[in-house]
Amino acid sequence: MSESCSTLTVYFEDPFWVGIYERQNAGKLEVCKIVYGPEPKIYEVYEHLLTNWYRFSFSPPVDAESSTARALNPKRLQRQVKRQLALEGVGTKAQQALKLQREEWKLQHKVISREAKEAEQERRFALHREKQKQRHRGH
Repeated sequence: MSESCSTLTVYFEDPFWVGIYERQNAGKLEVCKIVYGPEPKIYEVYEHLLTNWYRFSFSPPVDAESSTARALNPKRLQRQVKRQLALEGVGTKAQQALKLQREEWKLQHKVISREAKEAEQERRFALHREKQKQRHRGH
């Protein structure tokens, strides 16, 4: 049986209020960042979720770890945290998922801009060749 869970966290990120919507399904975590602008009321947040749900752009799914609460030795916990930070860097799973999404967008943008640049170069080269032919013909 797959457990489904979702969370919305609204916080102030200068100069705007931002919402991080996290949904977890079948051990995978997806995240969406929503910029509200001025401080939203609870009913405004709820209404925004209902009316714009289909427009949200979620990050690619990442593995979500299930948390098991168990008392650990504080020094051992501190060492584990230090190791985790060295491996993954600072940030929550949601922040890491958003970073992954931004990186994908950057790669897509890079591919599109490269294709446009190559097309422009080909167009200019064809125009240059056409002008050379015209000059060769003496027109």
